[in-house]
Amino acid sequence: MVHRGADAGERGPSVLTAHVDWNHRAGPFQRLRALARGDLVEVDRADGTTATFEIQDVRRYAKDAFPTAAVYGDLPGAGLRLVTCGGSFDRGERSYRDNVVAFAALVAA
Repeated sequence: MVHRGADAGERGPSVLTAHVDWNHRAGPFQRLRALARGDLVEVDRADGTTATFEIQDVRRYAKDAFPTAAVYGDLPGAGLRLVTCGGSFDRGERSYRDNVVAFAALVAA
């Protein structure tokens, strides 16, 4: 069974992932770790409307301790999870050692 995540503004977590950097260039989520509680994030939806979310928390997790249930688990309302890489870069693995996750709640749709 395939589970499709929530669209931005629908009940449940909408999860967006993007690179922090790629091939020595800044990625779309380069400044994700700089977000702070209370910051607003707008997501343009396919129907032409915008959903606005308020950042509740930004945390860094070791990749082997990724909070799967907190990111993908059910929510009583609409939420947003922004995920990228973070921490130090492991040249041998060609990957960052951690993930940065921003947790947000819907404030306007």
